[in-house]
Amino acid sequence: MPLVRRPTSATPPPAPDGRRLAALLLDGTDDERWAAARVAFEIPDGLSLLGDALSRERVPRVREAIFTALAKIATLEAAAVVLPHLRSDDAAQRTGALDALRAMPSAAGGHLPQLLTDADPDIRLLACEIARRLPADEASRALVELIEREENANVCAAAVEVLAEIGGPPSLPALARCGARFPDDPFLGFAVKAASDRIGAR
Repeated sequence: MPLVRRPTSATPPPAPDGRRLAALLLDGTDDERWAAARVAFEIPDGLSLLGDALSRERVPRVREAIFTALAKIATLEAAAVVLPHLRSDDAAQRTGALDALRAMPSAAGGHLPQLLTDADPDIRLLACEIARRLPADEASRALVELIEREENANVCAAAVEVLAEIGGPPSLPALARCGARFPDDPFLGFAVKAASDRIGAR
């Protein structure tokens, strides 16, 4: 006797309850906050809930779930919620924020100009990693502009490393000028030469 498949229901699962998610993100256990964060991006006010939760969350696993949910929203506003956490004293939190931004490159890219001109060199350095995920032409232009004005050798080195991967021949003059501005930094000089050779060989 042939098996007869039961018709599957076409009714979609119910949307998460916003009020319940808000309560769980505020006062739930670690597991409840983690589970709530994983679905909060699906509701209309999810961005607001996740932003509030992220500002007070101290458990790394839950914070990671919040970052992941924000990356799924992937709007300029979601990226803006993540950006302040690049300044955290907690290395894991900075890494989580950077990973979230790299997971939504278009949204993060909208904030790149301000990041590359930030007063904090650590932020400018991290911004080079965000640029790595953008279209090559866009990233190359932004990083060439950066190394033309940048006074911090470590930031220049980070930009040069990315340019070695995505840069084209138009970036070569800027690379040469960058190296010339830091004649006493052998690491940067090596990085510039390696990037120039790699670009020239493509």
